[in-house]
Amino acid sequence: MTKPVYIINGFLESGKTEFITFTLGQPYFQIKGRTLLILCEEGENEYDPALLKKSRTDVVLIEEEEEFNPNHLIELEKQYKPARIIIEYNGMWNFKNMKLPWYWKVEQQITTIDGSTFPMYYTNMKSLLAEMIRKSEMIIFNRCDGIKDLNVYKRNIKAVNPSADVIFEDSNGEIDEIFEEDLPYDLSQDPIVLDNQGYGIWYLDSMDHLERYVGKNIQFLAMVLKPEEYPDGYFVPGRMAMTCCAEDMAFLGYACEFAGTKDLKQKEWVKVTAKVAREYFADCFDYWVKYAENANAISLLQECAPMTYRYMEDLMRIANRL
Repeated sequence: MTKPVYIINGFLESGKTEFITFTLGQPYFQIKGRTLLILCEEGENEYDPALLKKSRTDVVLIEEEEEFNPNHLIELEKQYKPARIIIEYNGMWNFKNMKLPWYWKVEQQITTIDGSTFPMYYTNMKSLLAEMIRKSEMIIFNRCDGIKDLNVYKRNIKAVNPSADVIFEDSNGEIDEIFEEDLPYDLSQDPIVLDNQGYGIWYLDSMDHLERYVGKNIQFLAMVLKPEEYPDGYFVPGRMAMTCCAEDMAFLGYACEFAGTKDLKQKEWVKVTAKVAREYFADCFDYWVKYAENANAISLLQECAPMTYRYMEDLMRIANRL
């Protein structure tokens, strides 16, 4: 009978213990049978005895690489009789030398990396790092606060393991970053053609990285929205999108200058080819000031220009705290 094994590797203080602690505490991990947690080094963080008891986890420390061998591992399995095994592997042990009992099956391998020290390890211990990530399904970079070269980090990982999922985290949690190489369209195209999936990604990416698109032509199929407060010659081409649930549909689009706006019909579908520009579009803000006391008018703004509405709400909340 095969024994499921989960390997968490990384250099000292890379976040292995924090990741395993988080995993042991999740409801989905409260499953039948005991867990054997094999530690191959002692870090600064220790496991909470209460968590270990609740998750039915036995902890064994193997400090010498020579002791990490199939015979010793089989002895531990016989002693603790686990349903599953988690290995917190020592990052200074060459991963290619790891030998497990023949019937132990690696279900998942994850590598944790401290983003603040990655350049040092990549420069000075590249061979050890490469063996560590070569067969990992997921690479988690933590402590990425203030790091601007995350795309370089990702390329370095992908050069060794193209199929790995690379995740970046800072003090607020996972960083939802879109890199150029992940975009489902070619930025060098003229125009950049957006399909159904591409439109949503472009809309989100342009909010964070507008510099990628300014001066470029884009082409997509869009629904026409003609807000009453917009001046002649402007409309909003966009798409309806579910922002969090079916009850929270929103129209996502940017203001577009077009001389033939008067001939467009509300909610008709058109093929749009437009050049992206960075401009201040003041009309919606003027509308808010003018109709702030008119509930119906503000409701119309919320429907037609939800992003501007949310922005203005945020400004009002900030003003009220002053």
